[in-house]
Amino acid sequence: MSGRIPQAFIDEVVARSDIVDVVGSRVQLKKAGREYKACCPFHSEKTPSFWVSPDKQFYHCFGCGAHGTAIGFLMQFEKLEFPDAVAMLAERVGLEVPREAGTGAGSGDLYEWLSRAALFYQQCLRDDARARAYLAGRGITDATVADFALGYAPDSWNALLGRFGTGPEERRRLQQAGLIIERDTRGGERAAGFYDRFRDRVMFPIRDSRGRVIAFGGRIVDQGEPKYLNSPETPLFHKGRELYGLYEARRAQTEFRRLVVVEGYMDAVRLHQAGIRYAVATLGTATTQEHLHKIFRLTSEVVFSFDGDRAGRAAAWRALDTALPLAADGREIKFLFLPEGHDPDTLVAAEGAAGFEQRVQEALPLSEYLLRELRTAIDLEHIDGRAKLAARVRPLFQRMPEGVYRELLTDRLASEIHLPAEKLRSLLAAPAEPGRRGTAAPAPDRPVRPRTGLSAGRGPLLRQAITLVLHHPAAVQRLSAVDQLEQIDQPGIAVLRELIAQARALAAPTTAALLERWRDRPEHARLAELAARMPLVAGAEAAASELGQAIQKLAVTQGAGRRVDELLEKARESGLNSEEKTELNALLRAKGRAGGEGPAPGDR
Repeated sequence: MSGRIPQAFIDEVVARSDIVDVVGSRVQLKKAGREYKACCPFHSEKTPSFWVSPDKQFYHCFGCGAHGTAIGFLMQFEKLEFPDAVAMLAERVGLEVPREAGTGAGSGDLYEWLSRAALFYQQCLRDDARARAYLAGRGITDATVADFALGYAPDSWNALLGRFGTGPEERRRLQQAGLIIERDTRGGERAAGFYDRFRDRVMFPIRDSRGRVIAFGGRIVDQGEPKYLNSPETPLFHKGRELYGLYEARRAQTEFRRLVVVEGYMDAVRLHQAGIRYAVATLGTATTQEHLHKIFRLTSEVVFSFDGDRAGRAAAWRALDTALPLAADGREIKFLFLPEGHDPDTLVAAEGAAGFEQRVQEALPLSEYLLRELRTAIDLEHIDGRAKLAARVRPLFQRMPEGVYRELLTDRLASEIHLPAEKLRSLLAAPAEPGRRGTAAPAPDRPVRPRTGLSAGRGPLLRQAITLVLHHPAAVQRLSAVDQLEQIDQPGIAVLRELIAQARALAAPTTAALLERWRDRPEHARLAELAARMPLVAGAEAAASELGQAIQKLAVTQGAGRRVDELLEKARESGLNSEEKTELNALLRAKGRAGGEGPAPGDR
């Protein structure tokens, strides 16, 4: 992510790039006033609704809602990860991507060492009849071996080490790449010497979106533990982000109706060989939200495939829990449970590609799977059971994003428990009572983020101020009321202060430059939505005037809020006289107007 590339370099790449050139080299743009328009490349349409703004260095489709910067466009259009999109944009403007110390130093060198190791393992497979016989026995063809660059790590403690670890520096690089391990004595003291991490294993190279080897997975040929062994975390490899087979899938086809997530390397390989080229595998870890973000950049539908046993059901529920915050409108999340005794590898061999794809098409949608699991655990014939179901589902629903999908699922649940939908909505919106029976506590590894003030429900005055900065970042240079922001204390004000500071620090601030400063932060999506809205005013001068007035009003509201608190406290303790009552009523009315009862301009 962007933390591995210096922010100053990202700023420079964005400043040197022209989004009109980037988009125009891939989409036919037509001049329309100060902007450009085209038929959207992300959905089918006959009338152009896709607009590119050279002033904001931002694109937005009024049809499907796609929007972003030049970096975001490359990620969405070319299906790239963030670092690769930055690298592509940097190459376009004649820059070379640096890496921050300690996060990517020598990465290019590591790619070379891993590439050498992959070629070594491939040669070892060609030379070893036993390893080739194992793959043939699993039904893997020579073409598939070549397609996935499969190899074999010899049954030796130092086959790779003897070939490449000729000196201290070479051994250090092999260790950094996760290919060799330094020995320990029994007493725990370090002993001189190293040994190969992978021994007597079929080797599955894990490749990034550009086809570079970043790690390996190894499957034991005969018996032994562990059956599968992965590379450790390295500067290039983080297993919670990568999906095995994704590079091969994208090489085979550019558009995906769906992606199927399986659990094993061999499952993904056999499905690809059968013609199901949209299968990917997690790398010995549960599905993460980073996996899902990567998938949803490529397609709107994901199908999780699990064994039908107890372990498979537990893994499916973990996947559902991870996917809930991403269950947004327009996305489909489904679950496929395989017959007892089968995994995707054996099932596609038994039923063929057509049979497996039929099962994929009949996979359970998230809503059906969720309700099925809850019905299984709870007796809905009685009021107590239906109340228990509502309590169980509340923490799950509260983690889902607001939208049509959540509304429809609420309606479905309401019919299951025989409760009016609006009543159920009010129950689900209420915070769960700590310790109450039937409620589910948040997972300990899922910290609750503090409110940023950018969510629906806060006053639009602050939202207007943030939108003005995003649309006209140059306007902050004309502000004289910035000091007043330090006196204001309300959710979201820190975002406004930081945006203004960032805009002032940039030599040529643009909407795109600001948004890229927030890409890895939870506020990014909401800020991008505000940037995509119609401008509140035209021009930096008008924006500076409006922004100054908004800040002054926020400061007045803050002062009035303190006085309101004082009067309310006095009312509780000793009561108010008539003058104080009049003052309180006036302040409450003024606060309501300043807080913006009703939506801000441009709000949906």
